[in-house]
Amino acid sequence: MRAAVLVEPGRFEIQARPIPKPGRDEVLIKVAQAGVCGADLHIFNGHYAADSLPMIPGYEFTGTIAAVGPGVTGLPSGGKAVVDMNIGCGRCFWCRRNEILNCPDMRQMGITMDGAFAEYIAVPARLVIPAPDDIPFGVFSLTEPLACVVRAARKSDITFGQSVVVIGAGPVGNLHVQLLRASGAAPIIVTDLSDDRIAIALDCGTDIGVTDPAQLQQAVVDATGGRGADVVIESVGNPTLYREALRLMRKGGHLAAFGLTGPGETLALPILDTILQENSVKRSVAGMGQDMHDALTLLVHGRIRIAPFTRASYPLAEIQPAFETIADRPKDLKTQIVLAA
Repeated sequence: MRAAVLVEPGRFEIQARPIPKPGRDEVLIKVAQAGVCGADLHIFNGHYAADSLPMIPGYEFTGTIAAVGPGVTGLPSGGKAVVDMNIGCGRCFWCRRNEILNCPDMRQMGITMDGAFAEYIAVPARLVIPAPDDIPFGVFSLTEPLACVVRAARKSDITFGQSVVVIGAGPVGNLHVQLLRASGAAPIIVTDLSDDRIAIALDCGTDIGVTDPAQLQQAVVDATGGRGADVVIESVGNPTLYREALRLMRKGGHLAAFGLTGPGETLALPILDTILQENSVKRSVAGMGQDMHDALTLLVHGRIRIAPFTRASYPLAEIQPAFETIADRPKDLKTQIVLAA
């Protein structure tokens, strides 16, 4: 099979690799499409998972079941599927609570082990979720990123009628907006420095878009009756923006920490105000288990507009320029690597 191997930061090689043979309780997936995530870019730039190189990245993927290993039932060959990329032991305290990233034996496809920028990948059968055959792969490739957003909303207890600020209108920020809209949050305020991305967010359901940081706080105050937002979602990963998020939320409000910062970054919380005002901070990072099932359901039933995420597709042979040009293509919320129709 062909595989895009990141041999060192900034350099892919298309290599010939043996097609994996599914072992006991494993499934072989013929990869059809894989999205490029922010974490993939961090790996490409040498800022994350450098100790895993050389490696095949990629974990936002979908494809067809090509073969099943011994002991696997209920997953017919040829059917479409999505895959949960987080592999836990399945037995420990954290796995049983669907907190797999805390599992002592946790592994992640495309981050700590070879992933899906390849024609085939063998995965644990328990992580394979069958998908309808009459829906395009381009829809299913959004399941993993949407699952991360679903988990953030679940952890933050976001519900109808709540005012929400989303910091960052990139691919994840846009998914936050669309899920918030589907959940009945109002008003939804999004901020980003990119006029193009704010325009996309407004088209996808944002009530208010702000590109000038100096106008953001007043816009939030005006939209919330002077209180501040019920929830602020930081989806960029900038320590300065996290501090701004605390200023944007109301007394008794909630900060949803989603964007990944560099190691060692901290956020100072005024302890007395946090206690007296009953403010809160919750975190989430990756969708797993129920989050994946819920995300797939939302996509299958058309609750998410996928057009902004399907404007840029590259064949596997062109993965190098696909990665190198992402920063120059702000209108392309998601870049897809296409391996099969």
